[in-house]
Amino acid sequence: MRTTLSLLVALALFVSSGALFAQPYPSKPIRYIVPYAPGGSTDIVARLLAQKLSAAMGQQVVVDNRPGAGGSIGAELAAKSPPDGYTMVTAVTGIMAINQFLYRKLPFDPEKDFAPVTQVGSLPLILVVHPSIPAKNVKELIAIAKAKPGQLNYGSSGVGTATHMTTELFKTMAGVDIVHIPYKGSGQVMGDIVGGQLALIFDQIVSSLPHVQAGKLRMLAITSAKRFPSLPAVPTVAESGVPGYESISWAGVAVPAGTPKEIVGRLHAEIVKVLAMPDIRERFLRDGIEPVGSTPEQFAEHIRRERIKWAKVVKDSGARAD
Repeated sequence: MRTTLSLLVALALFVSSGALFAQPYPSKPIRYIVPYAPGGSTDIVARLLAQKLSAAMGQQVVVDNRPGAGGSIGAELAAKSPPDGYTMVTAVTGIMAINQFLYRKLPFDPEKDFAPVTQVGSLPLILVVHPSIPAKNVKELIAIAKAKPGQLNYGSSGVGTATHMTTELFKTMAGVDIVHIPYKGSGQVMGDIVGGQLALIFDQIVSSLPHVQAGKLRMLAITSAKRFPSLPAVPTVAESGVPGYESISWAGVAVPAGTPKEIVGRLHAEIVKVLAMPDIRERFLRDGIEPVGSTPEQFAEHIRRERIKWAKVVKDSGARAD
């Protein structure tokens, strides 16, 4: 009797586990955590992807904005979510390659708690100045900054953000002394540079270009190694007086570590298909984002190289976020 009961229990467990295994993925909505406030480039990218992925995967992909602490609040939530394929997170430069060197302690481990899926896009920044600054190019800006050490200021969307670290890299390589004014968001930064409270900023194309076109700001250069496809007339910082300079902000998708490889592969395949869509490519380039679509392994290697680069920049700048 006891043997028969044991066999029945084992059979029930086998049938139950088989049914679960056979359940198609995805079988319920997928949460897509964006560790920043709505409206920025990373949020725009996530919402474009979510819309297309929802249609492709037959389940709604829901964007969940969780801003705060330089992205750490949203990243921690993702890191501690079940590794079942129903949580994705926007993996950006700060979260994956900078914050671990800025903060003495993070509530997650960027190297162990995530499985990279793909790099979605590269986002070069543009160097813009207020019209009251007479510089017409990077060399002239450097000359002005050297003539007035500590008198020019720049804004960033927060300590440790790409806009902050990009400028610190510029300071180091150009040998200039300009003062950092950190803000709690990019909207405040833009308001103050247009108003003349800031001398210069390195900012995303999508948010600065309209002000440049309106004559409220002057664009000097772009931070990528090569000129950007949608702005072919804009020189790079490297060709404008700072040889070897390159700073690219980037955004990708990651999932909690331990997510099955089959699910990572499915998400990767679907995202790459979305990035190849003509309307998505056109929209990305217009907003200053170059589509990528790397493999999980390529994205992991990219993150590794970026950690080496930004660890040095953070150390040289002396920046701390605690």
